[in-house]
Amino acid sequence: MKLKTLLIASLALAPLAAFAQSTNTIKEVNAYARATPPNASNSAVFTEIVNSGNKDRYIVSAHTTVAKKTELHNVFKNGDTLKMRQIEQIKVPANGKVTLKPGSLHIMLLDLKKPLVPGEKVSVTLTFANGDTQTFIAPIEKVAAGMKMAHKHH
Repeated sequence: MKLKTLLIASLALAPLAAFAQSTNTIKEVNAYARATPPNASNSAVFTEIVNSGNKDRYIVSAHTTVAKKTELHNVFKNGDTLKMRQIEQIKVPANGKVTLKPGSLHIMLLDLKKPLVPGEKVSVTLTFANGDTQTFIAPIEKVAAGMKMAHKHH
């Protein structure tokens, strides 16, 4: 009897599971975290975030266990200098994308718990304004000053 009840429940919930999977319209592409020298206390994560849905999505926070604090940042021009500061959200437009890159929008990793070493990976969880969360893996890569070096896809 218990098996029959379990089977009926799983059949009833199967369409909901399929619907939940089909509503995931956000995808991270070419994510990477910047490797750090041994005494560096901060780094950043960069990626292209693609929204295949028909509604704008807003990232309101990010989290990773490799840093004591994770913030959304942007770079602004102030006279002749560029200044980086925390922002409240990053818009991912409907049927569009946003690029997080050096010198622009990025996820800032503050007070790292250990150096970020090329070849290792960082797990990053994004939280959206509607409460959804999504986790992606960013390989750690050595990056020239302000520029992403070519990397291999495995």
